[in-house]
Amino acid sequence: MICGAAFLGLANSAAAQADDKDDAVAEVVVTGTRIPTPNLTSVSPVTAIGAAEIKAAGITRVEDIINTLPQAFASQGSNVSNGSNGTATVNLRGLGASRTLVLINGRRMGAGNPTSINNPVADLNFIPSSLVERVDVLTGGASAVYGADAVAGVVNFIMTQNFEGVRVDANYSIYQHHNDSFVQDALRLKAAAAGANAPQFAIPKSNVRDGEASEVTLTFGVNAADGKGNITAFASFIQQNAVLQGARDYSACTLNSGADFTSLAACGGSGTATPARVGNFTVQGNTFRVRNATTDVYNFGPSNYYIRPDERYRLGAFAHYEIAPWAEAYAEMMFMDDRSVAQIAPGGIFAGTFSVNCDNAFMTAAQQTQLCGANAGTAALFTGTVAKRNVEGGGRQSEFRHNTYRYVIGLRGDLNDSWNYDSYMEYAATKFDARQTAYFLKSRIDNALIAKRNAAGQIVCGVNQVTVTDAACVPYNIFSEGAVTQAMLDYLQVPASTFGNTAERVVNFSLGGDLSAYGVKSPWARDGVGVAFGAEYRREHIDFDGDFVSRTPGQLNGGGAASTPINASFDVYEVYGEARIPIVQDAPLAKSLSLELGYRYSDYSYDVTTDTYKIAGEYEPIDGLRFRASYQRAVRAPNLVELFGPQIHALDGSTDPCAALPDTAANAALIARCGAVHGYTKAQVLSIEANVANQYYGLLGGNPNLDPEKSDTYSVGFVYQPDFVPGATLTVDYFNIKVNDYISNIGADTILAKCYLQNDDSYCPLIVRDARTRSLYLNSSGPDGHVVDLTQNTGSLKTSGLDFSAAYRTDLDRFGMSNAGGVNVSFVGTYLNELSSAILPGDPFVDCAGYYGSLCNGRPGSTIPNPKWRHKARLTWNTPFEYGDWVKSWSVSLQWRHFSSVKLDALSSDPALNAANPPASDLKLATRDYFDLLTSFTVRDNLNFRAGINNLFDKDPPLVGQTNCIPNASCSGNAYSQVYDVLGRYLFIGLTADF
Repeated sequence: MICGAAFLGLANSAAAQADDKDDAVAEVVVTGTRIPTPNLTSVSPVTAIGAAEIKAAGITRVEDIINTLPQAFASQGSNVSNGSNGTATVNLRGLGASRTLVLINGRRMGAGNPTSINNPVADLNFIPSSLVERVDVLTGGASAVYGADAVAGVVNFIMTQNFEGVRVDANYSIYQHHNDSFVQDALRLKAAAAGANAPQFAIPKSNVRDGEASEVTLTFGVNAADGKGNITAFASFIQQNAVLQGARDYSACTLNSGADFTSLAACGGSGTATPARVGNFTVQGNTFRVRNATTDVYNFGPSNYYIRPDERYRLGAFAHYEIAPWAEAYAEMMFMDDRSVAQIAPGGIFAGTFSVNCDNAFMTAAQQTQLCGANAGTAALFTGTVAKRNVEGGGRQSEFRHNTYRYVIGLRGDLNDSWNYDSYMEYAATKFDARQTAYFLKSRIDNALIAKRNAAGQIVCGVNQVTVTDAACVPYNIFSEGAVTQAMLDYLQVPASTFGNTAERVVNFSLGGDLSAYGVKSPWARDGVGVAFGAEYRREHIDFDGDFVSRTPGQLNGGGAASTPINASFDVYEVYGEARIPIVQDAPLAKSLSLELGYRYSDYSYDVTTDTYKIAGEYEPIDGLRFRASYQRAVRAPNLVELFGPQIHALDGSTDPCAALPDTAANAALIARCGAVHGYTKAQVLSIEANVANQYYGLLGGNPNLDPEKSDTYSVGFVYQPDFVPGATLTVDYFNIKVNDYISNIGADTILAKCYLQNDDSYCPLIVRDARTRSLYLNSSGPDGHVVDLTQNTGSLKTSGLDFSAAYRTDLDRFGMSNAGGVNVSFVGTYLNELSSAILPGDPFVDCAGYYGSLCNGRPGSTIPNPKWRHKARLTWNTPFEYGDWVKSWSVSLQWRHFSSVKLDALSSDPALNAANPPASDLKLATRDYFDLLTSFTVRDNLNFRAGINNLFDKDPPLVGQTNCIPNASCSGNAYSQVYDVLGRYLFIGLTADF
């Protein structure tokens, strides 16, 4: 890849794709093709991010720099806690992380997580940012070149491999924020009305500094004495401190979707609260009062992590040595040990059906009478809804540990002036361990709620009243405030562990050649045909399991899905080939006209074969103007989890149209529909409770009969380098991607909407309600209520839009400003014209471009806000100021990051999305503009200092209420935390020292 002009040495889209006008360019290999040819540029649009840009961002996490690209949509990352798996992933074009292929030096990067729930995709935490020479981001299908999974595109990390000397990179960062959000009005009102619960709604201090992070990387390299090789090795350490949502005023209260975010009703929470709920009563002191469903909620937001704590060690080395003129041996070795902790709100007894004895020794006589009436003081059981938030035990935590390895050994070289070869073997593996704490065990809740007095007058569990059958059992006193002891928690809280491995083995051999020497060329061209072809074998393996508690459904109360085991693998054998055919060169109005072809055949061990191919061309009529177009057929074979993942109950949907319906004329038709579908009376429908946390169960799992996805990508664009503006480059590219046989679940919210709101009877059998509560979340015994939402080949997904990039660099002398230094300008932007999906074949496409919300989230490829326009632009002034050897190369840089506004999906005119009376608080995520300031300078040629502030003006994120804040869509703390800056200013300093 030829990286041209950019500020601060920053590579960008235009530079990455432009022709270098120096004819003495060395042979290069471009991301997007394996053909080695001098002066070759990419026909497919490629954006390149240089090492200087990564340093300019002051980041310690590679995910952050990728997410600033308009082509990238947020995915798993450090700002995800609820639903986190401890990894960081990349999602190009909003098609999903499993449709983006990640490479290291042009070779596959192994999967980073082996759980049976999440799709196994590459973990960007593995990449040491200080060793990245550049990142090439190719968006659009590339399966013909790289194989399956390159549906949305490829992210190729090119690592530093020929370093000589010793380098120390050190970075320190901290967040700073001034709390002055309008949400404070709601917090004050809620605290005033909450009585003893007022501390739940405390306003954080005005000026906060938190989230400190540090990174140190040591790089050392040495050349062979004979100049034929090099070894570059590195070691790095990262530490990231946690930030709680309670540290920001706009996330110190869990916001309800409603009229606004300033009134008393704005602050909501979960019905599993503290003090305890027993039936229709709430504990107050040591008495019962009638429960108030509006105010008796728990503000679960503040104890969630806004950013997870992380501790990470990485080691590695890159080596190559020429053992003969035709053979260079090379090796890559990388290792990571990463430990991260996710924390969400305290658990406890989540609202469900439990039994309490009417002579419970912890209840007063008055309480027994209120709860049991005539049965008070007897051994009879009250069976009904019980809930208690375990505030005494603290937040529920999930500790993730990833040990990841990657080894490559290979041999490459030139066979003669026309042919070269490359052969390598790769092994990549991840060992994963996770531990969940502060969850209650369901069976122990059942035991602990039956409290009796034994013959000695001691209060014991009912199972131990006469004969001790559970010696560890300690009865749980939820009937008086402040009565919970550590002994009670020690019995109820049971840790759960999961563990697993992923492994990827690759063997590849390829040949590349220039057929000029054989006369294989066009009569109108100077260069001959370039070809590349080869064969590849790949084996993917995953195994995952857990202890009894984690893999048994319903054991961990409030723990979500059971971690059921999986042990599966597949093999794939592939052959591939490419050709680059210059047709016309150096002719009038045809400086260059060429064609590029590619094909790959893949044979999978589960009796599936695929064909992928591409055809592309470029036309350069005059110097500085180049047109390009391509068509690519790509595939994504189902991964091991999609094929063989066990069927499990897990949180899936965010709405229940039949829950909490007011008995009004406006709701009469919906009430009747809900009753007709399930055979309920009107009274039974009206009794269905809504989950104020907007979380409902689904039955999710794999399907061994899946077919591969197929996608078609069209792109057309141009690169323009005008002679009359030296140093300027402009690129514009149109992209259009359509994926058929999309592998996904349909989505619980979509199934419910189809059945109840659109009267489509074919979806109604997929809705299974609890036999007693008729709920999709309040279950009598385990997750009985759920929506069947298994993985399958569904319908189609389409996305289209325009990518823009520009770069310009010049000395200010050109404008008569002598000794004023120079300026560099760059710009990358994307207009999203369409991001639409058809759930099933034949369904109409529903477009979510420019929208967000629970209905768009339930559709494939649309799990986060989808702004119509995003861009980033940077202006850098390379100042002329120097002070001897002490200050050199001083530059100042300002970056502008822009997100256009996003509307609530209910406002769409599409009947599949449009909904009456959408909450006014959620109607729009307003436009956000962030400005980042950087300065850097060099001391004595070997010390580079840098300092910067991202989100210079401390802009708050756009806020959203619970109804449309979707946890699996990276919404956390009332904001989409993987999309917007949610923590305030980011201040950083850094040093690179070379010796």
